[in-house]
Amino acid sequence: MKFLLDTVHKIKPTFSKGGKLSFLRSTFDAFEDFLFVPNKVTRRGTHIRDANDLKRMMTVVIVAALPALLFGMWNVGYQHFLATGVSTGIQSTGTSTVLQAFGISTGIFTSGPGFLTTFWYGFLKVIPLVLVSYIVGLGIEFISAQIRGHEVNEGYLVTGLLIPLIMPVDVPLWMLALSVAFAVIIGKEIFGGTGMNIWNPALLARAFLFFAYPSHISGSTVWIAGLTKGTDIVDGFSGATPLANAAAGLDIPSLQQLFLGTIPGSIGETSTLAILLGAALLLFTGVASWKIMISCIVGALSVGGLANGLAINPYMALPAYCHLLLGGFAFGAVFMATDPVTGAQTETGKWIYGFLIGAFTICLRLFNPGYPEGMMLAILLMNTFAPLIDHYVVQSSIRRRAKRAKQLTL
Repeated sequence: MKFLLDTVHKIKPTFSKGGKLSFLRSTFDAFEDFLFVPNKVTRRGTHIRDANDLKRMMTVVIVAALPALLFGMWNVGYQHFLATGVSTGIQSTGTSTVLQAFGISTGIFTSGPGFLTTFWYGFLKVIPLVLVSYIVGLGIEFISAQIRGHEVNEGYLVTGLLIPLIMPVDVPLWMLALSVAFAVIIGKEIFGGTGMNIWNPALLARAFLFFAYPSHISGSTVWIAGLTKGTDIVDGFSGATPLANAAAGLDIPSLQQLFLGTIPGSIGETSTLAILLGAALLLFTGVASWKIMISCIVGALSVGGLANGLAINPYMALPAYCHLLLGGFAFGAVFMATDPVTGAQTETGKWIYGFLIGAFTICLRLFNPGYPEGMMLAILLMNTFAPLIDHYVVQSSIRRRAKRAKQLTL
């Protein structure tokens, strides 16, 4: 490590002001900050000094998302083999289901490939999406930083991982590249870069794909890897997500399957268990707001419970708690709604912001048959109104203080 540090310091003057490659200073600084802890300190003004910085916060979020990523890789392989009739052992019930899901019972499925084979298939399908996301997104970030003469921010390190996790596994790579470019340029750089964007960039990428190429993010085959024309699919296997089945009034998997995540869906959104592991890390480190997470759940349960009381159709009769396990609700509440840049900043505002996200999600699911998900649009909508929520919270506090001060002077 000392050799690497000495090498970086040796070539640094070449990229500094006045050096031959000074025009690449932003790029060099980005790689230096990526390899080592930044040695920059505050010089003036009032600042809060602690061990947290943007790099550390981004690292924590990436680590928190790894359980969802790794399980998603395995589930991609599992869903493929299940659809093609290769793997069927996990259909049993009870404790053995959990063991067989991870190949623990006998080292392999009762019929079909083992854990490593299943994971490797999913790994080969998911890694290209991650690479395209980072190459395109970071490429735009570097170019933008060079043009402006600014530093390259670490914000996209998280966005670059979250985007593949909320995409269908078989999305064409060129469509993913376009979605990433739209999210970074229109959703982020046009506003000034990291910390200045109004909407969550990862969700903007998904929204772009949804509205520009809807056939590649809806239907019953986009969630299963390798289902090209001519592929033999097992009789009775539909590939539709449980949320789509629920919206259509069809049966959904058991709560155990929904919680573990052995269901079709976006790569990182299926396993509530894996997402909760990430949530635990985010809450333990204080990176994410527990107020937003809890209020999202309360908002969803409130509207879902009200719908259960009316129950004019099978979808509204679905138990409210099931919505927490369906679609991208858990992933959105943990990783998207808690984005500190696009979410509410005031403590009271966080409660309001999260509650409205949960409530709007269920409203969109129940009353918009063409779009049963809801979480993406609910978060983007509340991203728009988060500054307004904070404004009224602050103004309300000012009025209360002014009223109290007036009473004390009387």
